[in-house]
Amino acid sequence: MARTDDKVRHEPKSKVDRRGVPYTPQTAAAEVERALKVVAGRWKLVILFHLFDGARHRFSDLERAIPGVSQKMLIQQLRQLERDGVVRRFVHPQVPPKVEYCLTEWGLALCPALDEILVWAAERDRPAGPTPDQ
Repeated sequence: MARTDDKVRHEPKSKVDRRGVPYTPQTAAAEVERALKVVAGRWKLVILFHLFDGARHRFSDLERAIPGVSQKMLIQQLRQLERDGVVRRFVHPQVPPKVEYCLTEWGLALCPALDEILVWAAERDRPAGPTPDQ
């Protein structure tokens, strides 16, 4: 019987960052943490899903579409998303003020990743069938 320390292990090829440098577990964890800080917040993902159609949405429309969020929290989350370059804010110079929000190009690039989260979440709700080994 072969000893386990004699066995050769195949390590999967590492993905590379935008500079072409391979990720290590440490650098990958740091990048994921940095990315999650952008979307972390109780309402940010909900806001993003409402903005994914690419259209401009008035603040009041977002407020109605997300009934559980307070006005103060919605403003805070939108401002943070704007600061991080995910959302663009348009203020129209009129009375009463009209403010609209839409996703930036970088914000729209989040769409496929969040679609995968939806697929992943749906897998949990799917009834478990027999495994291939059975």
